[in-house]
Amino acid sequence: MQTIGILTDSTAYLSPQMVERYAIHVLPLNLHWNGKVYRVGVDIRPEEFYRRLSREKNLPTTSQPSIQEFARAFGVMAERYKGIVAPLISSGISGTVDNALNVAREFKSVPIEIVDTRTTSAGQALVVLEAARAAAQGRTLQEVHKVAEQVAAKIHTYFVVDTLEYLHRGGRIGGASRYLGTALKIKPVLYFNAQGKIDSLERVRTKKKALQQLISLVAEKSAGKPIKAGVIHTNTPDIAFTFREQLAKRVDCQECFTVELSPVIGTHVGPGTIGIAFYSL
Repeated sequence: MQTIGILTDSTAYLSPQMVERYAIHVLPLNLHWNGKVYRVGVDIRPEEFYRRLSREKNLPTTSQPSIQEFARAFGVMAERYKGIVAPLISSGISGTVDNALNVAREFKSVPIEIVDTRTTSAGQALVVLEAARAAAQGRTLQEVHKVAEQVAAKIHTYFVVDTLEYLHRGGRIGGASRYLGTALKIKPVLYFNAQGKIDSLERVRTKKKALQQLISLVAEKSAGKPIKAGVIHTNTPDIAFTFREQLAKRVDCQECFTVELSPVIGTHVGPGTIGIAFYSL
């Protein structure tokens, strides 16, 4: 019997089928755009978001769930579960973890463990899924928390953006800032570093070469071991499908799914982004 509940935020962008299958609770992050607030995954879908992003001059801003929203979500879950594990978006790019920790420290109904995944999107989804599977097997709070922390520690997340403009304007550019002067001429390979911040790994001249470099990085890091992975894209499903096929030819993918980036993350990386998150088994 499952006694531990799993909560995550909407940047993991799990499919509705995954959310339902594993009874995952999802707390939306918010987009603020031209005076309106949109709950991601509830009030705005990726198709509409990227259409607007391509034609509007003003970029939206984003915000994490409030302390009050976390308190409400934990309160609802406490009526059903004896404990809660919450793997969340990297504290290196969002204040979501801080808000969750502030609530968890004062919450008395059930114990809560907050997991800073130090990544987002497919990387975060991989952590959430393993935690949810452990919970579904009836494991204890400590065991589910340990699974989530162990997977988070093994995750590698690499991605390629078409332009650094969005990361720069959104203030998330981190170590990739040194490439700004040549941003129109290169396709930087970016990653989440050990602190959960976006950093630059190298620069490649074309998108095609950049994607091949991503696959080479996965092959190098996995060192012949099977992996679990998630392919990331922003409004480019055909490219993501081809990339996934090419990846499967080089690496033993025990599990691989495709995740469209949440509009919250899409705001900061822009259209045309392709990436991968994975860990070795």
